[in-house]
Amino acid sequence: MAKIFIFRHGQTEDNKNHTFSGFRQSDLTERGIEEARQIGETLKDEKVTKAYQSDQIRSQHTLELVLNGYHQGVEVITEPRIKERDYGDLTGKNKDEIAKEFPDQYPLWHRSYNVPPPNGESIKMVEVRAMSFLNDILPTLKPDDVVFISASGNSIRPMRKFFEHMTNEQICSYENVPGKIYEYQI
Repeated sequence: MAKIFIFRHGQTEDNKNHTFSGFRQSDLTERGIEEARQIGETLKDEKVTKAYQSDQIRSQHTLELVLNGYHQGVEVITEPRIKERDYGDLTGKNKDEIAKEFPDQYPLWHRSYNVPPPNGESIKMVEVRAMSFLNDILPTLKPDDVVFISASGNSIRPMRKFFEHMTNEQICSYENVPGKIYEYQI
């Protein structure tokens, strides 16, 4: 059976400052670097055959630290479909300030399945691109493949929904914690 390990990038400057990152390039904090190293330590004995990262620095830096020292010569593929959700007009803004300014809209913009933030993506829209990615790679896996996927919180939601048979409400209800690894067998 093929194995897939999905993990969220480590803490970023935007995460630390409670800022909507979206498509912004926000790199890892010292804590985020340590979280990525911990993922690498946990997965050091896996015989990874392929690794995917988004086109965002936080995903790439995390994967680099996970692979570093343990996994040499692994094929790394940059895949834009697994990047973070586009927060549109909220990108770069403080979440707490937006919640105060728009108390009725904030919960919908932040965690609704169907409602996108102004000029941004809903989780449903992220699901379309993330599932397109999964639908492309799953048929190509061989029984001995071990795949690492370094993604972002909102692109992990639909992947977990697929593998764990979650509802839309469930995928919108939780926070994907940095350093947590989700393992699936195909």
